[in-house]
Amino acid sequence: MDYLILVAGLALLLVGGDILVRGAVGLAEKLSIPPLIIGLTIVSFGTSAPELFISLKAAFEDAAGLAVGNVVGSNIANVLLVMGLPATIYPCVCKEEGIGRNLLVMIGITIVFMGMMVNGILETYEGTILFALLVLYLYSQFRNATKIRASQNGAANDVTDYHEEIENSPTSAWVIGLLLVSGLILLPIGADFVVGSASRIARSWNVSDEVIGLTVVAIGTSLPELATTLMAVYRNSVSVALGNVVGSNIFNIAGIMGITTIVVPLEVGGNIVQFDMWVMLATSVLIMFLAHFGKTVRFSGGLAMTLIYCAYIGLTLSV
Repeated sequence: MDYLILVAGLALLLVGGDILVRGAVGLAEKLSIPPLIIGLTIVSFGTSAPELFISLKAAFEDAAGLAVGNVVGSNIANVLLVMGLPATIYPCVCKEEGIGRNLLVMIGITIVFMGMMVNGILETYEGTILFALLVLYLYSQFRNATKIRASQNGAANDVTDYHEEIENSPTSAWVIGLLLVSGLILLPIGADFVVGSASRIARSWNVSDEVIGLTVVAIGTSLPELATTLMAVYRNSVSVALGNVVGSNIFNIAGIMGITTIVVPLEVGGNIVQFDMWVMLATSVLIMFLAHFGKTVRFSGGLAMTLIYCAYIGLTLSV
């Protein structure tokens, strides 16, 4: 029954996050909020809603390992699985103009996060620092995008940036309201299901909450990024495929861990400090290397990344 509850919880989180984003984007468009702002804030935060609700719920339920493991595991999955698996189907060219700065931000935030975890606890002030870094990153992104659009005399169509992810948004006021309310109801219910069932499964497997967060929960919450990347790679839309992974990793650390730690300080398990956070850093360096040299990840490379991820999951569950 716990496995069914876990699957149901993940399904509620994915559906709830999706309809919340659609409703929020529809409301923002009705309020004439600039598309650039919608893409950088509403969509970015909304697509991270499942991870945020899980981490907050886990923190309140005294399951800090699940909260931290969810983020660390998701960042690992985003590179090895979300970039690797689609490449076994269609070659993925890791090249995009202007991605270099975002990659540096991702590496920098990852290293800062690792430094904070070394002493075994994430304090409130550290969460505030992470969230402040996210605000600075978004501000920088906004200024940079505004300059690019101005240099092109407004020709850049930034509406499609976020419509690549949500495809369409509602225009009817009652539909927007229904989506917003439904999303805000489904997300906490889904998080409650996932955290409760994951903790019980961890006890039955005789493993820690952090192991379940690093594996089962991380894979489940990475499914939206995997689906988006599969479609992006198939359409040969590299900016969405590569940018989706980099942006998600930045938001997972600075946004989700930042907000969660501001609300509830978190203890960090020894295995995460000794092993998992280094795997997270290695995957971040890997994607930076691929992007810097404009490498094309073909079938063999994608298969290798996917197999390495499977090996990591097996090793984590066996510890």
